[in-house]
Amino acid sequence: MTLAATDTPLVASHDAVLLDLDGVVYRGGEAVPGAVEALGEVSEARLAYLTNNANRPPEAVADHLARLGLAPSIEDIVTSAQAIAGVMSHDLAPGAVVLAVGGDGLREALRARGLVPTDDRHAAGLAAVVQGYTPDLGWRDLAEAAYAVQSGLPWYASNTDLTIPTAEGIAPGNGALVHAVRLATGQEPVVAGKPYAPLFEETMERLAPTSPLMVGDRLDTDILGARRAGVTSLFVLTGVNTLTDVVNAVADERPDFVGADLAALHDPHPAVVVSGGAAECGGARVELRDRTLSVVTKGTSTETLRAIVGLGWACRAESDVRLSVDETIDA
Repeated sequence: MTLAATDTPLVASHDAVLLDLDGVVYRGGEAVPGAVEALGEVSEARLAYLTNNANRPPEAVADHLARLGLAPSIEDIVTSAQAIAGVMSHDLAPGAVVLAVGGDGLREALRARGLVPTDDRHAAGLAAVVQGYTPDLGWRDLAEAAYAVQSGLPWYASNTDLTIPTAEGIAPGNGALVHAVRLATGQEPVVAGKPYAPLFEETMERLAPTSPLMVGDRLDTDILGARRAGVTSLFVLTGVNTLTDVVNAVADERPDFVGADLAALHDPHPAVVVSGGAAECGGARVELRDRTLSVVTKGTSTETLRAIVGLGWACRAESDVRLSVDETIDA
């Protein structure tokens, strides 16, 4: 596999840009530097915001984005809570009572689909248990979920991201909490968030785009999910995964495009030319030296990143040896 290329600004080839939030648009409460400005320059493509974080309802997410300087509509925001509620509404009878282990975003999504969330594991007619992220979740909540799953109830989860980027660093995500219940029960949940299909299906149903572009910071959710859904992807270096991770990624987790941040939407992405142990892209040149990718000449940020990744993938196609990067681009 090689990186895709375009001689025109990347966003010009797409009618919808599907944006992950945590680590792409913001970290915690603060915008990623340059993100709001880059998105404000998008004029032709529709912006949609896809989040695996099930804690907040779409209205709260929209308010957060508005405070940062963006102006999304509620319909532009698609959460994993909405996606899993949609799955459950197909599986369960209307008005089914479900044990909801999560935040307001999960509960509101369930109600919107005609389901009845409860905190009581002993509620009459309990039909299922669903788990979503909230920072207030405690041991007792996880234990109640585990007891409900052990009783034979179907188990659903909004997403399984092991970590979540915050303003202070990388913190445990919903996947870590789901794993705790998995360890206690030996069962596997039905999952809606990236990389699974339901979140993408919900988005495509709303937007009906002809040439969407998914932008993400995680290879195992954003990029893998886009590849499974047949959606072109752009990886940015503002969140969880690193440039070294991209160079060493397995085929299913390799993005079509790479960029330092959302400004890469407005860059052309020239072809990478690999020759022997070197690669050139625009004004950038990178060489392989003792399993290390070394930047010899920097071009633009996007050109240099593309040369690094292009050479790395070419070298790993010949020998599946983990490579390192001795010089990266400041995001």
